[in-house]
Amino acid sequence: MAKQSWITRNARKARTVAKYAKLRAKLKAEKDYDGITMLPRDASPTRLVNRCEVTGRRRGFIRRFKMSRITFREMASNGMIPGVTKSSW
Repeated sequence: MAKQSWITRNARKARTVAKYAKLRAKLKAEKDYDGITMLPRDASPTRLVNRCEVTGRRRGFIRRFKMSRITFREMASNGMIPGVTKSSW
Protein backbone atom coordinates (compact mmCIF):
# COMPACT_ATOMS: atom_id res chain seq x y z
CA MET A 1 0.00 0.00 0.00
CA ALA A 2 1.34 3.41 -0.97
CA LYS A 3 1.63 6.18 1.57
CA GLN A 4 -1.58 8.14 1.89
CA SER A 5 0.29 11.41 1.29
CA TRP A 6 1.36 10.27 -2.20
CA ILE A 7 -2.19 9.28 -3.08
CA THR A 8 -3.66 12.58 -1.90
CA ARG A 9 -0.91 14.54 -3.65
CA ASN A 10 -1.76 12.87 -6.95
CA ALA A 11 -5.47 13.58 -6.38
CA ARG A 12 -4.65 17.25 -5.75
CA LYS A 13 -2.65 17.35 -8.99
CA ALA A 14 -5.62 15.85 -10.85
CA ARG A 15 -7.90 18.59 -9.51
CA THR A 16 -5.38 21.26 -10.58
CA VAL A 17 -5.12 19.79 -14.08
CA ALA A 18 -8.92 19.82 -14.41
CA LYS A 19 -9.11 23.39 -13.10
CA TYR A 20 -6.66 24.80 -15.65
CA ALA A 21 -7.49 22.53 -18.62
CA LYS A 22 -9.58 25.07 -20.56
CA LEU A 23 -7.13 27.90 -19.92
CA ARG A 24 -4.17 25.74 -20.99
CA ALA A 25 -5.97 24.73 -24.18
CA LYS A 26 -6.76 28.36 -24.97
CA LEU A 27 -3.18 29.50 -24.36
CA LYS A 28 -1.84 26.63 -26.45
CA ALA A 29 -4.18 27.50 -29.33
CA GLU A 30 -2.93 31.09 -29.21
CA LYS A 31 0.68 29.79 -28.98
CA ASP A 32 1.16 31.90 -25.84
CA TYR A 33 3.86 29.79 -24.24
CA ASP A 34 4.83 32.56 -21.82
CA GLY A 35 1.29 32.44 -20.47
CA ILE A 36 1.52 28.68 -20.03
CA THR A 37 4.72 29.06 -18.01
CA MET A 38 2.88 31.40 -15.65
CA LEU A 39 0.44 28.64 -14.71
CA PRO A 40 1.24 26.34 -11.77
CA ARG A 41 3.50 23.38 -12.51
CA ASP A 42 0.84 20.91 -11.41
CA ALA A 43 -1.51 22.25 -14.10
CA SER A 44 0.39 20.16 -16.64
CA PRO A 45 -1.22 16.75 -17.27
CA THR A 46 2.19 15.10 -17.60
CA ARG A 47 2.74 15.53 -13.87
CA LEU A 48 -0.05 13.07 -13.08
CA VAL A 49 0.96 9.54 -12.17
CA ASN A 50 -1.08 6.43 -12.97
CA ARG A 51 -1.82 4.77 -9.64
CA CYS A 52 -3.60 1.55 -8.70
CA GLU A 53 -7.12 2.34 -7.50
CA VAL A 54 -6.91 -0.38 -4.85
CA THR A 55 -3.43 0.01 -3.36
CA GLY A 56 -2.09 3.26 -4.80
CA ARG A 57 1.00 1.54 -6.25
CA ARG A 58 2.46 3.36 -9.26
CA ARG A 59 4.74 0.72 -10.72
CA GLY A 60 3.45 -2.16 -12.81
CA PHE A 61 0.24 -0.29 -13.66
CA ILE A 62 -2.19 -1.93 -16.10
CA ARG A 63 -4.20 0.82 -17.78
CA ARG A 64 -7.09 -1.32 -18.95
CA PHE A 65 -7.95 -2.38 -15.40
CA LYS A 66 -6.60 0.70 -13.57
CA MET A 67 -4.67 -1.44 -11.09
CA SER A 68 -1.20 -2.74 -10.46
CA ARG A 69 -0.02 -6.12 -11.71
CA ILE A 70 0.02 -7.56 -8.19
CA THR A 71 -3.54 -6.52 -7.38
CA PHE A 72 -4.68 -7.67 -10.82
CA ARG A 73 -3.17 -11.12 -10.31
CA GLU A 74 -4.74 -11.53 -6.86
CA MET A 75 -8.19 -10.40 -8.00
CA ALA A 76 -8.06 -12.47 -11.20
CA SER A 77 -7.07 -15.59 -9.26
CA ASN A 78 -9.99 -15.06 -6.90
CA GLY A 79 -12.38 -14.58 -9.82
CA MET A 80 -13.20 -10.98 -8.89
CA ILE A 81 -12.57 -9.59 -12.40
CA PRO A 82 -15.27 -10.66 -14.86
CA GLY A 83 -14.09 -12.15 -18.13
CA VAL A 84 -10.53 -12.82 -16.97
CA THR A 85 -9.42 -16.44 -16.75
CA LYS A 86 -6.07 -18.04 -16.22
CA SER A 87 -4.70 -19.24 -19.53
CA SER A 88 -3.57 -22.78 -20.17
CA TRP A 89 -2.54 -24.54 -23.37
